[in-house]
Amino acid sequence: MKKSFKYLLFPLIIFCFMGFAQVALAADPVPPPPGQHGQTGNQAPGAPIDGGLGILLAMGAAYGGKKLYHARKDKKDKEQLAEDQTDL
Repeated sequence: MKKSFKYLLFPLIIFCFMGFAQVALAADPVPPPPGQHGQTGNQAPGAPIDGGLGILLAMGAAYGGKKLYHARKDKKDKEQLAEDQTDL
């Protein structure tokens, strides 16, 4: 029973994905931009990237430092435990 269900489930999933792809391809095309498009040089409305990027880099460095600290601490603890077991 389980094997037959597995063999029926896979084609059913593939069939559903193919059906969703057909619906996505049949969507209406994107309308053209308004008449004033391109007159300002297609500039972004001034979204700053630097502030958020600096925060993300700092958080990534802190997380990496924490992982490195814990990895070294765990390695030292394992070495100490192995050394204590050999002394017995």
